Amino acid sequence: MQRITFIGGGNMARSLIGGLVGSGNDAASIHVAEPNVSARDNLEREFGVVAHADNADAVRDADIVVLAVKPQVLPDVCQALGPTLTQSHPLVISIAAGIRTDQIERWLGGEAAIVRVMPNTPSLIGAGANGLFANSRVNDEQRRQAQAILDASGICAWVDDESLMDTVTGISGSAPAYFFLMVEALEDAAAAHGLDRESARRLAAQTCLGAGRMMIESGEAPAELRRRVTSPNGTTQAALDSFDHDDLRGIVARAVDAARKRGGELAAANDD
Repeated sequence: MQRITFIGGGNMARSLIGGLVGSGNDAASIHVAEPNVSARDNLEREFGVVAHADNADAVRDADIVVLAVKPQVLPDVCQALGPTLTQSHPLVISIAAGIRTDQIERWLGGEAAIVRVMPNTPSLIGAGANGLFANSRVNDEQRRQAQAILDASGICAWVDDESLMDTVTGISGSAPAYFFLMVEALEDAAAAHGLDRESARRLAAQTCLGAGRMMIESGEAPAELRRRVTSPNGTTQAALDSFDHDDLRGIVARAVDAARKRGGELAAANDD
């Protein structure tokens, strides 16, 4: 495997590193830059990777650089690494939310092959849904390399128009919170009718898990699966009629649009 360097050793980086090592990649070819001493020690001990205190040391001779830092610090990180990366020309993968590829290229100070990724938190357990966009400088082999890294944390879907990454944010990046809210609401409703909260939460969470697995493993459209569990004039039909009355589809559409617009605003804030 080519040498991969992660800038930042937080939860998302750890999930990707764990997936890469777990799938048989050589840990010695994975480097991580992490300022926290105890975090560096943990990364080396748990995964066998090479940890660095300094970003510049970590990226030296790297074929792939994964930017796994907070969006607010990314400009400074890129500007500091720019002189090195514009000379070595590695593939740059960014998992920073709301940051466009042209912004990263500008901060690096030169032309760069960049893949932008919108991951989500289930990536931490290998069940992520990652949206990917590659700028025009990324070649076919680099696309395959990026996908191989992200496949370690879940599934990948490529988009050809970077503006669609804001839509990806609305339907996968932010969406785990929507399902957590749904389980909260189901738990509250069950508790209001006398069911203990622990049982309500377990039943609701397992139902979400099972429904998701049914969609993925069956390959059926969600509308068809919904039809099969909805008996005319039955309990499910009564609940769905209530959802329709309260315009659930409209509520979801407006929520996704709000997340999409906010993603664009965050990117625009870094144009100054």
